[in-house]
Amino acid sequence: MKQKAIMNLLLATSMFMVFSGLAQAAGDAAAVKDKVSMCIGCHEIEGYRTAYPVLYHVPKIGGQHEAYLLKALGDYKSGARNHPSMSAIAATLSEQDLEDFAAYYAGK
Repeated sequence: MKQKAIMNLLLATSMFMVFSGLAQAAGDAAAVKDKVSMCIGCHEIEGYRTAYPVLYHVPKIGGQHEAYLLKALGDYKSGARNHPSMSAIAATLSEQDLEDFAAYYAGK
């Protein structure tokens, strides 16, 4: 009886992880070390503002939740979210790149 209860608990925990997204494979933060330079100039400078296309406070994205970053990058790539620079950059990234960038910035 005790073994069955443990097996049920393990099964329930596994199902929770799968359906909540916790068991999803994360991106590889190290994979973007040579690509991240295009991001640093805006997203890693405290208080940075850009004047293109209008005066805009650039958000620091380090430490954001990985799922949020992945969604935002995907939205820039698909056009659901629009910013000239971000849309142009995201359009050049593969799905794996999106996952890797999200992992990189989530880990900062």
